[in-house]
Amino acid sequence: MQEENTKMPSMVYMMTNTNEMNQVVAFYRNMNGLLTFAASYPTYGKGTGTKEVSTATPNDGIDPLHSQGSLTLSRDGRFLFAVNAGSHSISSFMVTKNGHLIFSDIKPSGGAQPNSIGIFGNLLYVSNIGDDANHFASNISGFYVDDNGRLIPIPGSIRSLSTINAQPAQVLFTPEGSKIVIPELTTNRLSVFNVNQNGTVTGPMINESNGNMPFGSYFLSSGLLLVTEVGSNALSSYSLSDNGILQVISGSVPTGQKATCWVTASKNERFAYATNTLNGTITIFLISSSGALTVAGHVTSTPAGIPTGFPMNIEVSQDGRYLYTLNGNQGTVSVFQINDEGSRLVRLQVAASSYVSYFGSQGLVVI
Repeated sequence: MQEENTKMPSMVYMMTNTNEMNQVVAFYRNMNGLLTFAASYPTYGKGTGTKEVSTATPNDGIDPLHSQGSLTLSRDGRFLFAVNAGSHSISSFMVTKNGHLIFSDIKPSGGAQPNSIGIFGNLLYVSNIGDDANHFASNISGFYVDDNGRLIPIPGSIRSLSTINAQPAQVLFTPEGSKIVIPELTTNRLSVFNVNQNGTVTGPMINESNGNMPFGSYFLSSGLLLVTEVGSNALSSYSLSDNGILQVISGSVPTGQKATCWVTASKNERFAYATNTLNGTITIFLISSSGALTVAGHVTSTPAGIPTGFPMNIEVSQDGRYLYTLNGNQGTVSVFQINDEGSRLVRLQVAASSYVSYFGSQGLVVI
């Protein structure tokens, strides 16, 4: 049985996505938000390295999985999950009270090239992109997670997206767990599935994205949905009705940057943070009480005078004091202090686990 995790450890995890043996890299996070390398843990599966999972995007080795949520923490902090896109599997770990990981299970993902995991309670869904060998058939597939972190496939849970070759970018549960939203990068759609009591899903209800190439998404506790658009280099906000229809609140608010891909929000939910990978910047958005978005500023992920880090996955610490982003071209993590209720980010550190760059790294979890 898992060691009781009564107090959440202060940790940051990233994934190497290496194609020989994928690994999860752990950092200790001190009271000032700074990171120190702790350990690396094999997933017993393979990543893709710098190989792109799809021909729909440039083969530059940056962001090879094209997804948010390739590394995911359960909401109670007990389990960590990783995709192994190179071996078509997903891995689970138990998180101990001191932040160490204990390998629990590895299972086929229910498709090919898994790239994102979403979890609500003990229900987990993974998105699969597909590959040339199976004609790019894409899907989502469901699992139950038992008390030891083992993954149990749910019969009848595999569902197609809006088209057979739609490329999923994320699996995102609604705050109450009744629906799953899948941004489809290649169709400019947002597919919404209803979650059934037996763990299967029905749908999708197909919504057109307000902008081109929807990518990263994030729900506020109010139910407001934020979605980045890498093709439009913008962020949109939506409300979601009970029947799965999305209503635009702020449509495609431009960052003025390049490759706007990942998004998260401040703990008070007054600000959103979106990474602009090819500019090496993070855009700060003000979120109004109605859900309208306004650009409030930008900050670079790495300081001048060192090689530019391309920020990708981004998360805020659970105490709301610090923001972390993975620089995917380096395998480094940039650390920011969140000031002025979320409107200002002050860079504190660019942390590395080793002298070896994990070019092609993906995924970030902060606790």
